[in-house]
Amino acid sequence: MAVDTNGATHPVDMIEGWQPTCRRPDGLILPARLDPTGRSGPTRSAARHGRWQQVASGWYLPAEADLGVVEQRILAGASRLPEGGGVTAWAALRWRGAAYFTGVGPDDAVLPVPLLLGLGNLRPDSRVQLSKEQFAPWEREVVADLPCSSVERALFDEVRRLRGGRLGVVAIDMTAAARLITVERFAAYVERRPAWIHVPKVRRCLLLASDDARSPQEVLVRLVWVIDAGLARPLCNRPVFGLDGSLLGVPDLFDECAGVVGEYDGADHRRLDRRRTDSSREERFRDHGLEYFRVVEGEVADRARLAARMHAVRRRARFLPPDRRRWTLEEPAWYLQRKAG
Repeated sequence: MAVDTNGATHPVDMIEGWQPTCRRPDGLILPARLDPTGRSGPTRSAARHGRWQQVASGWYLPAEADLGVVEQRILAGASRLPEGGGVTAWAALRWRGAAYFTGVGPDDAVLPVPLLLGLGNLRPDSRVQLSKEQFAPWEREVVADLPCSSVERALFDEVRRLRGGRLGVVAIDMTAAARLITVERFAAYVERRPAWIHVPKVRRCLLLASDDARSPQEVLVRLVWVIDAGLARPLCNRPVFGLDGSLLGVPDLFDECAGVVGEYDGADHRRLDRRRTDSSREERFRDHGLEYFRVVEGEVADRARLAARMHAVRRRARFLPPDRRRWTLEEPAWYLQRKAG
């Protein structure tokens, strides 16, 4: 039986690089219990002879069901949820369309599906992570036939699972980038959970989070700027214009005081056409008196070196007062009209 996905298809094509949202795939299959008649699930014989795969104690999927699809794995993990339980943390956020949450850890290990049990109970299983923490009825929502924790609770559980840190900031930013939450809304939720485990770590992440980030690596570059380089918090994805109203670009990171543009170039920037576009963009910024630096794949890992580069770029910057700048953050009429339309 296929679960209702509201007509969704596979994750959106990443034409211009990584995208913060994705769609649930079509054709997801609900696990079935053993059935002696073979009508609603496999018989015991069919389950033993390879036409089905076990996904939980007493629950099976057809052999062709692809558990490499993260949404299918989430659905399989949720098959044994007791009454009042729900999927939470990264799994609930992915089910709602936040592309960052792939169900794979930084070490490429497959993460168990996190489940809140409410008042119920389940036998431990390595494929799921069980939690008996308080789960209020108003935090439980059914999303495309799947019981999930609310966005606020799911993100709260995910940042705590990560024990805060930089990846905790990335989780908040990417949930905001998927338009599921705002930093302000999440902060209000966290404020109501003062005594929960790891809350201080969540609060520290909130101090560094932004509604305006668009990619995980961009967030990590910003954190090097703020934490390792010790520089003032930059603007994120803020459009910069020439004084004639032309759009110079929308930099990942922008230091308005110094006049510094910072960009992260992912794998999609290797294409020849994209490199040409990037070069023209850099020229536009420099022609208008802005200093520019680019971060490529692998550089974020060496934080000390990247922080030193950031300081060097900032030393070269002009620090021009507003009346001498050849650029502006003021949005011209044509841009405001385009946004309104």
